[in-house]
Amino acid sequence: MTQPAQVAEAAPGAAQPPSRRDRLRAATIEEIIQTARQLLVNDGPEAVSLRAIAREMGMTAPGLYRYFGSHEELNRHLCAGIFTELGADIHQAIEAAEPPEGRAGDLQVKLTVKMVAACREFRRWALNHKEEFGLVFGVPLPGLNDGRYDIADECALAFAGTFFTLFLELWHQVPFPVPADEQIDPGLRDQLGRYRDALGISLPLGTSLPLGAMLTFLRCWTVLYGAVAMEVFGHMRFALEDPAPMFELTLGDLAARVGLRYPLPG
Repeated sequence: MTQPAQVAEAAPGAAQPPSRRDRLRAATIEEIIQTARQLLVNDGPEAVSLRAIAREMGMTAPGLYRYFGSHEELNRHLCAGIFTELGADIHQAIEAAEPPEGRAGDLQVKLTVKMVAACREFRRWALNHKEEFGLVFGVPLPGLNDGRYDIADECALAFAGTFFTLFLELWHQVPFPVPADEQIDPGLRDQLGRYRDALGISLPLGTSLPLGAMLTFLRCWTVLYGAVAMEVFGHMRFALEDPAPMFELTLGDLAARVGLRYPLPG
């Protein structure tokens, strides 16, 4: 009897399973990235050197160049993995969000609960992963902001898409007022258009996303990021021992920007 694996091998154009060598290489790359992340968490970004990673793994520093062409390339893969993890966590939080009992049919309530879940998960992850947050959302390390577009930028856009998909759902199901194109500064209009294109937005035929909606999305992001970053980096300690209640107020501000109400009304 012909085995399934033999059929797959014989089928024209069938995808070949990775070889043992490829699997070992992939496992080593993943171990290198995880070792780099552990050094980051334990000792800060300055500790993430090829020499330190090699020492932790029982390798030589030159041996690491078989897997990453430079220290900067390794850092960019590390950032990519962090963005992917964070985006997956937020997506899971959105999917798990449920409206209060008896209000499942209220679309605005349903979308508000999803928005709050996404923002809370972003804050929760950031506070539990301060070093990783600092790497991808703080001051860029040398070589990480050199204008190239690669895996780190691709994963950063995918992370942004996690929030943006929710924003699009809100925009199409319960539209809210946004500035008209002519009300936006011309220089800002051009930048918003480029960012909209970079996100690769897929919209139903006959529909479009106005630049005013992109502006609202970015304004919401700056409010959310600012609130979380100030807390992560300890810049709220001058006034607040526990910023959590302040964050709940921030959620109310964000909801109002997109035509929702939080806390949920009655």
